[in-house]
Amino acid sequence: MAATYILKVITDFSSAHTLRGYPGACQRMHGHNWKLEIEVTAKMLNSLGIAIDFKEIKHYARTLCAELDHQYLNEIPPFNEINPTAENIAAFFYHRLGTQINSEHIWVSSITLWETDRACVRYTEEP
Repeated sequence: MAATYILKVITDFSSAHTLRGYPGACQRMHGHNWKLEIEVTAKMLNSLGIAIDFKEIKHYARTLCAELDHQYLNEIPPFNEINPTAENIAAFFYHRLGTQINSEHIWVSSITLWETDRACVRYTEEP
């Protein structure tokens, strides 16, 4: 049986957004202290017994979070064209982090983005 390792890193950022076309209060500018969970799946370990260093995942995640931190998301691509919903933000992190982490044996398997303590979205794609 082949081993599978799932690593998780959690980080956060704060930003504001408006939801275009939303029929309620969220159409007005408001902010969130987002919590971001990155799950990485690995099928093998290196000679040290590590799939990918947690520091590496944290570096990529924090660098990308810094681009959105304390920003008005509606003014930042791609959210100047697509609605900055939790779903779209989670997909954004999934794809952007995937370009930095994914390889033959290691890949971003899911992103969970918490909008509040009680509401989150989990984004993944079929392999």
